[in-house]
Amino acid sequence: MAVTGVAAGLADHVGVSVTRVRLLLTVAAVLGGAGLLFYVWCWLFMPLRAGDRATERRVPVAWLLLTGAGIAAIGLLFVAQTSVDLDLNVFFRETAGDALRFWPTVPWAWATTLLATAAGVWAGSIDRVDPSRGPRHALIVRVLAAVALAAVFVAVAGTADVRGGRAVIGELVLPVVGVAAIAASALLQAWRHLVDERIGRVRDEQRSAMAAHLHDSVLQTLALIQNRSGASSEVSRIARAQERELRAWLYDGDSPADSDLATDLRDYAGALELDFPVRIEVVSTGTSTERASGELAAAAREAMLNAARHAGGEISVYIEGAASAVDVFIRDRGDGFDPAAVPADRWGVRESIVGRMRRAGGTAVIRSVPDVTGTEVRLSLPTTGARRD
Repeated sequence: MAVTGVAAGLADHVGVSVTRVRLLLTVAAVLGGAGLLFYVWCWLFMPLRAGDRATERRVPVAWLLLTGAGIAAIGLLFVAQTSVDLDLNVFFRETAGDALRFWPTVPWAWATTLLATAAGVWAGSIDRVDPSRGPRHALIVRVLAAVALAAVFVAVAGTADVRGGRAVIGELVLPVVGVAAIAASALLQAWRHLVDERIGRVRDEQRSAMAAHLHDSVLQTLALIQNRSGASSEVSRIARAQERELRAWLYDGDSPADSDLATDLRDYAGALELDFPVRIEVVSTGTSTERASGELAAAAREAMLNAARHAGGEISVYIEGAASAVDVFIRDRGDGFDPAAVPADRWGVRESIVGRMRRAGGTAVIRSVPDVTGTEVRLSLPTTGARRD
């Protein structure tokens, strides 16, 4: 089971099984502790795998530590109460003298403090950014860890009358330090969040200034090249592709281009413009949760390919998202054709568009007349909730 992902990362990097890496780390940890230090060093400084901005950990480390802290706290309270009732300090003074300062609550206090502090720090620094847990889980663990530390303070303070004030000062400092460590981890996360927000704001301001400058110079030049050279020329298609890439870099920000329907169709339109003498304009309105991996996107790409291959020139793609359905319109300005006259062995329109939409629970309507300018393909797919109703 993965705790931090160090062994899995090392196994993937070296090219061996993860079981072998875990076995070697365990043996090295037992023989002198070098394996444990190496493991901690890798956990602190190894970068996340490319594309993994958040890592899920299957082992509930914080809850395991908190469970141990709870057991130790119960043992501490029981031993403290028993020791006070029996007045063990007087017994040991009489039998072993003042040099022996043993008190049975000491190991329980140390165990509870260390386990509770480790649980709170782990939850605040590791589980807080875990997508399977989150800030609420971290808050619950930190509160319970603070309760365990409070139990340490109460139990140790309750033995002050028997042991003497000086004897318990060191143990009373332990839970205070633990609470401070848990609070420091939470404050550190808040500070990092503020720093990230500030860096993002500065980056957005710089990007906006650069976008304004490039819009007044490079983008206008690319648009002028397209208007002067014509939609079907190779120069216009290259300028169009460069303008599309530049606009995506300027205005999409640092977030990765998620595979939503509009982004996918824009990328596909840019690829078609490099292969065919066409100019494709993609416009999206409304809200849509349709993904690029869905059947609607595949049918729309097939319709765009047919329009670019057989019609050319200007092609318009209009995406309209609503609460009940998502509609995609693909319109070209070609010579038109008769959908009923398409040969039976041509599967592009019949299966890749109409059949695909029917199997997905949607509809595909093709409006086209031979020798009449323009063909329009309308694809409609109800949303998940609407299909369920």
